[in-house]
Amino acid sequence: MWAASFGVWASIAFAATATIEMYQIVNGRPRESVAGMEFSQLLTYAPLTPFAFGFALQYPIQRSNWVRRSLLHLAAGLVFTLGHVSLRALVPYGYWDPATQEWSFALWNSHLHAFRVPWIPLKSMFFSNVVDDITGTYLPIILIAHVISYYKSTQERELRATQLEGQLTKTRLQTLKNQLQPHFLFNTLHSISALMLTDVDGADRMMTSLSDMLRMSLEDNGNQLTALGREIEFLNVYLDIEKVRFGDRLHVAIDIAAECLDAQVPHLLLQPLVENAVRHGISKQSSPGEIQVVARSEGRQLKLWVRDNGPGLATPPQTNLKYGVGLRVTQERLSTLYGDEQSFEIRNGTEGGAEVYLRMPLQVATEKPSADLITYG
Repeated sequence: MWAASFGVWASIAFAATATIEMYQIVNGRPRESVAGMEFSQLLTYAPLTPFAFGFALQYPIQRSNWVRRSLLHLAAGLVFTLGHVSLRALVPYGYWDPATQEWSFALWNSHLHAFRVPWIPLKSMFFSNVVDDITGTYLPIILIAHVISYYKSTQERELRATQLEGQLTKTRLQTLKNQLQPHFLFNTLHSISALMLTDVDGADRMMTSLSDMLRMSLEDNGNQLTALGREIEFLNVYLDIEKVRFGDRLHVAIDIAAECLDAQVPHLLLQPLVENAVRHGISKQSSPGEIQVVARSEGRQLKLWVRDNGPGLATPPQTNLKYGVGLRVTQERLSTLYGDEQSFEIRNGTEGGAEVYLRMPLQVATEKPSADLITYG
């Protein structure tokens, strides 16, 4: 602040000196000691500016106190003028001595080599400078201080609002994610319970796969995003459970483009979509069924399809559908994470069955999953 104050006032003094000297040269007037007068006049503001600036920040004028604070700053302006006159009395070219008809120190008589206190000239300097000092110097300083203070407070409010919005979004995402975890857990436990009476070994394998799913889910519990390859790994464990239930009736084809394996997607994205295809597609038919999971990149977008060859949607695609918990939460998570940069559609497939189509920004993860996660038998 001090360096900036001296730098600004020195620049103003230099500019004023250059302007006056150029004017004198053009008009052929005798060149006086312009630099000494201008620098003595203007540089004496430099030590006072940081105090005025800090005072304005400490006592800002606001709508609720503008009368009281205006009077306070008027008094401060008078003190500012008094300080300026006092500093000018300590510098050369700060006082015009009528007796010797020359500029000199106000407090030092260079001819008599003695100190003096010219009260009448100092009072005259005060009253001749008070209006200019308050309106032309002090007022601009406090205006600049108010502008900077307002800008900083606005930035701080925006930062706090952004942080609060981020915290609310994170909380909402975690809440949505927490809705998914018990959803698939309860569905799986229900399947195990139904299988216990007919296939104990199968139920045991399902319990083992479920424990693997829970372990993986806990490992990624604090993460909203994960690599698509990691999601495929989690999906494969879930499919182990469904394969126990449906056996040869269930075939899953996973076709993930190699460049998409590192793409970041919401954790627990694919499992509820595949579960929905199993429940409403494969389980509704006695013949073998197939589910396809496809991922492709297109420019800066990631596109995902989950298709089944079941009976398709009973409701026409153009009619609003009432999604179950898994699809609804998935749609809300995508909307919260990506806003208008995503799309979520459930529709009848072109070759029969139902299809869920997802589009989201392509964001690359730092860790690469294993390439053997691309296909599942």
